[in-house]
Amino acid sequence: MSHTPPEAENVLLVTVDSLRADALGGGRTPVIDDLAAGGTTFENAFATGNWTPFSFPGILTSRPVFAEGPDIGTPSTPTLAEALSDADIETGGYNAANGFLTEHWGYDRGFDEFDSFVGDASSRYSRYLAAHPTVQGWLQLLRSPFRRAAAKLSRSDDGRPFADTSKMLDVERGAISFIEESDGPFFLWVHYMDPHTPYVPAPRYLRAVSPDHLGTTRMLRAHIRTGLGRAVGPRTLADLRTLYHGGVRQVDASVGRLQEALSAAGHADDTAIVFAGDHGEEFQEHGHLAHYPKLYDELVHVPLVVDVPGADARTVERTVGLDAVPPTVASLLGADAPDAWEGEDLVDAITGDEEADAGVRDEPVVSVAVRGEEVTQQPIPRSLHEGDLLVSARTAEWAYIENTETGVAELYDRESDPEQKHDLLAEPDADRPEILTTLRGAVREHAGRIGGDGGGDGRGRSDGESTTPSEDGEMDAAIADRLDALGYR
Repeated sequence: MSHTPPEAENVLLVTVDSLRADALGGGRTPVIDDLAAGGTTFENAFATGNWTPFSFPGILTSRPVFAEGPDIGTPSTPTLAEALSDADIETGGYNAANGFLTEHWGYDRGFDEFDSFVGDASSRYSRYLAAHPTVQGWLQLLRSPFRRAAAKLSRSDDGRPFADTSKMLDVERGAISFIEESDGPFFLWVHYMDPHTPYVPAPRYLRAVSPDHLGTTRMLRAHIRTGLGRAVGPRTLADLRTLYHGGVRQVDASVGRLQEALSAAGHADDTAIVFAGDHGEEFQEHGHLAHYPKLYDELVHVPLVVDVPGADARTVERTVGLDAVPPTVASLLGADAPDAWEGEDLVDAITGDEEADAGVRDEPVVSVAVRGEEVTQQPIPRSLHEGDLLVSARTAEWAYIENTETGVAELYDRESDPEQKHDLLAEPDADRPEILTTLRGAVREHAGRIGGDGGGDGRGRSDGESTTPSEDGEMDAAIADRLDALGYR
C-alpha cells in the first residue's frame, strides 16, 4: 500500500560531534528522545569514518572521503547546500568551531549564511580562550557558584551556561536568527561540539545526568590525568563519562530551544528535523579514549533520527550510512539529487513504503580510518599518505574490519558480541558466516577504489578535479589553533 509522501517546507539538520548511538535515552536526553518517539529511528546507522574529516564528506556531499584523492575536504561534487540553493531554497550553516568544517575545507559551499565561529576573537585574552577550551571550561566551573548566587538574587537565571565554552550559544543564536529572518523554504544545518573532548559542560547539565556531585576538583583531575597521559582508573573513567553525558544533555537543551524558535516563527508543523552524530567516542572499550583511528562500533555506530511532519513513528533496523543524509534531505524538500551522490534516499523507509522484508537488502556500510605507526600517533593521520588504510563493512548482524595494507582482519558478531571483544577470525574453531565473503569483498572494493588495496602503494588516486585544499597549503592561524585545541596537533 502506498503512503502519502511527507510534506516538509523546511529541513533542520542537527549534527553532533562525537555522539555515540548509546548516548541517548535513559532520561538523559528528553528533547531528542521525544523527537525519536515521534519520528523514524534508524537503529543501525553508521558513520563513514572514525572522526569528523572522514565522516563529513558523506554527510554533506554523499560521497566517501578520499573519493577524489588522498586528502580530506569536500569533493568536487555539489554539496547538499549547493543542490538546495539551485532549487531556490535558502540555506544556513552554523558550525561550533570545528576546524575541519570551515571554509578552508570547502564546507561553506552553497550556504547563503555560514559561520564556523573560528577566529572570532577581539582580544588576546579571548583568542587564548578560543585555543584553550579546557581553560575556559575551568573558569566556567570556578565562576559557576557565584553566577548561581547572582541569578537567585536577581531572579534572572536563563538556564544557559555562563561561558560559551563549546560555542553552543553562538551556533544557537545564529540558527535562531536565520529561522526568524527566513522567508522559506529553508535548509538549516547546525553542528554542536559539546560532547567532544575536552568535556566541559555547564554544571547544571552535570547535575541533570548524575546524582553524584562532580565537583570542580574531580573534573580538573579527570582532564589533567588524561592530558598528561596518566593511567585512567574506574573512578576517572566514570567521571569522564559523566562529563561526556553532561555535554550531550547540554546539546539536548539547545535543540529544545531551536524547536521553540521554529514554533515561534510558525514553522513547527512544516519543518522536518534530521538528527545525527558524526561519529562516536571511545571510553577504553578497546584501550583508548576519544576517537583514535579504529573502526569498532563505539566509534562508528551513531544515532540517526528523522522526524517529518505527517509521517508516522517507526523504527528501521537495517543498516544505513550517513551518506544517506543529502539525498534524503533533498527528497524531503523536492530538490534533485546530483548524479554523483552515492547515498540512498531514505524517504520510503520514513513513510513506510519500504517492503516489509527490507532486511534482505541489508547492504554493508563501509567506514574508513587511517592509522600511523601507533594508534595514538600525533598528529592523527588525516591523509592516505600518513598511514595504513583501515576499512570496515557492517550489517545489522556483522562487523568486518581489515587493515588493507597488512591484510590483518577481524570479524565480530554484533548481536552476540556487541562490545566486539571476540574476534571470530582469531578463533580457529569459530564458524565463518557466509556473509564474510560479501563483507570482505565490500572492504576490498572500497579500498581499491580509493587507492588502499594492499597491493598498491596505498596513497590514493585522483578521479577528478577536487576542491580539497592541499594539506601543505596555507591554513588560517585561527583554524590551526582550534584544531590544536581539540587535540589534533
